[in-house]
Amino acid sequence: MAVTTGIRTSATSAAVQRALTGQSRPVGEWIFQGLLFLSLLVALGMLAWLLSDVFIRSMPVWEQRGVVSFVTSNLSSDPEKAGIAQGLFGSVMLMVIVIVLIIPIGVAAAIYLEEYATDNWLTRFLNTTVRNLAGVPAVVYGLLGLGVFVAVMRNFTNSPLNLLVGGLTLSLVVLPIVIITAAEALRSVPRSIREAGFGVGATKWEVVRSHVLPYAAPGIFTGIILTIARAIGETAPLLLVGAAVAGFGQAASAGVVDKILGPYTALPTTIFSWARLPQSEFRALTAAAIVVLLVVVLLINAIAIILRNRYERRW
Repeated sequence: MAVTTGIRTSATSAAVQRALTGQSRPVGEWIFQGLLFLSLLVALGMLAWLLSDVFIRSMPVWEQRGVVSFVTSNLSSDPEKAGIAQGLFGSVMLMVIVIVLIIPIGVAAAIYLEEYATDNWLTRFLNTTVRNLAGVPAVVYGLLGLGVFVAVMRNFTNSPLNLLVGGLTLSLVVLPIVIITAAEALRSVPRSIREAGFGVGATKWEVVRSHVLPYAAPGIFTGIILTIARAIGETAPLLLVGAAVAGFGQAASAGVVDKILGPYTALPTTIFSWARLPQSEFRALTAAAIVVLLVVVLLINAIAIILRNRYERRW
């Protein structure tokens, strides 16, 4: 460690010395910087190519159907009538369930780990476990939801493959990420804020509630919004817990409760279903649905950026 630190210090000192004396940088440094810039151009070029291809493929839908007709139409085997209304409704309801579950549980877990738990082997084990769970593939959580939530739901409803099961499964996928981001936001609050609260006689809970949480709230909610942006695009867990990919239909008289406890679909599974169909017309529909999903994700990310810039605190 000491040798590494010494090497870094020497390299930094050499760079500062060259800058002060006006010496040019070595050729190897220019080559390395050029390679980094080239890798950035390649990544951006691939992204631009993929986005352009999707938008071009979706143009026939916008020209023939229009945005309103496509977004408000239900699923259909007829490509001229098929739309994403049911998939969009399912995705929105799934996100509502996810938000209701992950905010209280995730924030409460982060508060415990950062403000109340002592630094011992159990706390370190819990932190390590949460970080490891954040890296588990989403399909694994889909298998867990299939083995636990679906089995439990069979005892209460006629259709165990419903929106509630899908929302619970997606909540498991993103809950570790919410805990990590909330804990980081709490950790970023200066210790002097806590000491000032204790100095006027406030209890631990009063300090956390009235001082720490308000200052950490922008970071917490930004992390939650970005997590929702990830959850709305998950497909594999929903496929495993029964989101319909073909032959989906609901009665026109079905209420909200019937839609939550009955068969469901979502926007990612609708895209997956259309991409498997052989008709060429569904390729344009698939691209159009991808565009809608991208727009939704970009809007969610934009909200997170606005909140971060609006409420960000600098100490």
